[in-house]
Order: sequence, then C-alpha cells, then structure tokens
Amino acid sequence: MKRLTSALAFLLLAACGGRPDDVPVVVSVIGGPAELADPSNGPLEAPERVLMGATAQGLVRFDESGQVEPGLAARWIVIDDGRSYIFRLRDANWANGEKVTAAQVVRLFRRAANQRGRNALAPTLDVVDEVVEMTPQVIEIRLKRPRPDLLSLLAQPELAIFDQRSRAGTGPFIPVPDPGEGVLLHPASNSMADPEDEPEEPDPADFVRLIGEPASRAIARFVAGRSDMVLGGTFADWPLLRVAQPAPANIRVDPTRGLFGLAVVERSGFLQEAANREALAMAIDRDALTAAIREGWPGATALLPDRLDLPTEVAPANWFAQPLKERRETARTRVSIWRAAHGEPAPVRVALPPGPGATLLWGQIAVALRSIGLDAVRVPIAADADLRLVDQVAPVESAR
Repeated sequence: MKRLTSALAFLLLAACGGRPDDVPVVVSVIGGPAELADPSNGPLEAPERVLMGATAQGLVRFDESGQVEPGLAARWIVIDDGRSYIFRLRDANWANGEKVTAAQVVRLFRRAANQRGRNALAPTLDVVDEVVEMTPQVIEIRLKRPRPDLLSLLAQPELAIFDQRSRAGTGPFIPVPDPGEGVLLHPASNSMADPEDEPEEPDPADFVRLIGEPASRAIARFVAGRSDMVLGGTFADWPLLRVAQPAPANIRVDPTRGLFGLAVVERSGFLQEAANREALAMAIDRDALTAAIREGWPGATALLPDRLDLPTEVAPANWFAQPLKERRETARTRVSIWRAAHGEPAPVRVALPPGPGATLLWGQIAVALRSIGLDAVRVPIAADADLRLVDQVAPVESAR
C-alpha cells in the first residue's frame, strides 16, 4: 500500500474457493472486536470502520471500483462555483422501519462535522459553513470555499448517517442476533424497490459474518480455509505472511495515500535545534528500512510524493541527492559538535507499535542512529517519546 510517503499497510487476502457456497461469507478484519461504534465519539478501529460501512451509508458511497455513487442521496447538484451542494434524499428507512428524514440527516451531519467533536474527519470539514434542511427530502451543504473532494469525504464510514440513539443505519446490511463468532450481517431490505415486487429471501451465501481479531489469528483462519477474506493490517503485520505463506495470488496490496514516518514529539536536548533534527532524517536509509519489511517497497523523504492539488511542485530536502555515506558524515559531525558543548546526548526514545514489522523497522532505525553516534531505545507507541511513528491513511488524495 502506498502512502504519501510510500508506506505499506492494509493487506487484503481474497480466497479462491475452498469453502461451501451455501454458508455466510466469513470476513476477518485485523484489529479489535467488530462492534458498532459512534464515529462522533472518537476514531474508529479497522473492524469498526468496516462494520459501519456495511450497516450505514452516507449521502454518497463508494462503488466496487472506488468511485462515488448515490447513497442516501438519490441525486445532487453543485452550484455557486462549488460552494453549495444540494442533495435530494431517497425514500429510505432505518433498520427499525422508520422513515429517514432530511431533518435527521442534517442533525447527524452537523454532529459529525462539529469542530469541537471527536469525529476523525471533523478537521477536514472546517470548510463547511452551514447545513440546512430545505424540504423534508432536500438538504444543502454550504461551504466557505470550494472543496472539490467533498463527495469523497462524504463517502467515508466516519460520515455515514448513523443514528447513535437507535444504533441504526440504512444498510446495505443490518446486524442480526446470532450466537456465533463476530457479527452476522443480514442484507437490508431494499426500501427503494417497487412495493408491488415480491421481496426475495436472501440466500445463506448473501449473509456475512464479520470478525474482528488479531492479525495472527485472522491469517491463520484464512490459511486453514475457515474464512473467505482478511481485511486490514499494517506494515507491523506484513511479516506474518512469510510464515503463513498463503497463495501469492490471494495477496492484495491496496494502493492508497497517507503518512508513514517518524514525527518529532519532544524538542528538547539534542532535538531542540532544527539542524540536529535534520541530522536524524539524514541518517536513515529509507530503502533499506522499507526493504527489511517488504521487498520492492520504495522509501521517500518528503511528506508528499508529488504535487497532488498544490499550486507548485514539492521541493525535496536539499540533502536528498547526497549519498547516504556523506549524509551520515554530516549528521555525525553535528552530533559531535553538540556533545562537545553539552555532554553526552540522552538516548533517543522511539515510540513504535507492537508487531514483527515494527521490530524490523526498529532494527533499521537503531542502526541508523548508532551510525551517527546516538543511542536509541524503543518504547510503546503511546509512551513518552522523542520520535513517534505516524502511520495513517489519508481520507482523500489531497495535500490537505
């Protein structure tokens, strides 16, 4: 998976047969339990995002090719030079049978977009000026300035129209009581279908059993033929595939954008000076670091790999073209100068997640820092640290 800094994550395994055709499709998502969680109460884990996307849709949604298609909104128009989006809602019902109204959609969207709230996508919606109910079936989203990627944001699970009081969405699936593992999802009735048509009872294979579990268990389940698909995972889980050895044809790497790198979170001591922080960046062999986890995974030195939607090209660091040996010599000199003036630098605390991929990453970071005369110590991802790994997928392909 490529990120803005060419990171790897979210491995996808797709089975090619081996399980009966008359049973629910079993999907494992790497992470914690698959539970319905309110996106406005905080960031969703991968299993929670998948479950939200399966049981609730936004005004628009993504189709199987990743393109935006109608969701709760049957159609929309964009006016006022891209500063106004007007959506006409479908005739849709909540899982409990109640009709979805424009007033409800407006209230739920305002809650998700609240800049003081905890929805992970709220910061990307600071461009929203007002959301109003125009009629019982029409709403308008007014923007402070044009936002060409607004529809892609609206299709994200974090902006699904989900009623936190009834814990209900509008499908395409609904959770049903079941004693089995995970969550059993039943295809939701098509509220847009012709009422004179005879409703069709879904086949067992139309059901989905969604299981949230650790990467090791999810991959073992798949290799044993007890699941049809594994979703999610990060670079920290990737080395598990070398051990499990699923068929190469079943491994998919999802191309997307995001951030992968070390953020300086403590600017004191040696890291107080910008030149010293740059020395750490100069010391790292990015190609060796990524190759230690997955062969052919390119490294990068900038937050953005290309221009994207910026008005100008992204300029690389002025030291980027230098050979690694020269960069490390420069960095080593800066460490020596600081040591002569201030004494021995404290070990650099590097916060990383658990997992074999993170251990391989740590080995490369420790070698790089040692090469310029710095000691390093690994700490848990949430612990006090000097450097902390950032590994996040961007919601849209935008420099923002």
